[in-house]
Order: sequence, then C-alpha cells, then structure tokens
Amino acid sequence: MLKRFATAASRSTKASTGERGAEGERQAEAFLAAHGLSTIARNVRYRFGEIDLLMRDGDALVFVEVRYRADSGFGDGADSVDRRKQRRLAKAAAAWLAANPRWQRSACRFDVVALDGDPQDPGIDWIRNAFTLDELT
Repeated sequence: MLKRFATAASRSTKASTGERGAEGERQAEAFLAAHGLSTIARNVRYRFGEIDLLMRDGDALVFVEVRYRADSGFGDGADSVDRRKQRRLAKAAAAWLAANPRWQRSACRFDVVALDGDPQDPGIDWIRNAFTLDELT
C-alpha cells in the first residue's frame, strides 16, 4: 500500500488557504455588521455541512456562506455555491434550528458573500436571498 505524506510546501499552502478563508470570513462578518447585521454564531460544523456565519438581520436569521477567490479564472466565489453546496447549507441550517428551538419561528434566508481580489482589501459582493429552499426541491 502506497502512503502519501504532505510535503512542507503542500502543508504551508493548505495553511495559507485556511488562513485566507478565515480572514475572508472575518472581513465578511465585519462588512455585514457594518450593514446592520449582528452575529449569532460562526463556523457551525456538522458532519454533513457547515454554516460560515449565522447572523441576525432584524427579525430574520441569515445563514451566510462566505467564498473567497483571488481571481475569477474558475468563476467567482458565488458561482461555486452550487446546488450540492446549497443543499448542505440547508441541511446544516435545519440541524441548527432543531438544536435551537427558540429561533424556529424566525424568518430565515440564505445569503452568499463573495470576496475577490486582494486579500487585504477584497471586493465584496453580498447576495441576499442567494437561494431559497423551494429552489432545492
């Protein structure tokens, strides 16, 4: 059996990718907070999906997917939130709501925040209601 080991170069690339993702999430959170949303939770993980940011916009719960792309050679970040990713996010949202009954009657929406370009000063595209549960059936 052949075992593969990460090289120092691949480990540092993965770490920097993770760091860029975490920084992108911080920037998205700050951007949304500046637009009146308040943070409820960050990086809620389930085995079947993750919620990058869970925020409140008035009375609505907002499940936010954050995507960063340095360049658009493979499409922008919003393009990468395909049906499969949408279903995983919806499943994670349902699990969170089941575990937090206080919020179950709240209006909910799914937003995408796509960041691109310079990681220190990215362009930010906020897509409210990026998809609905009706579109997933």
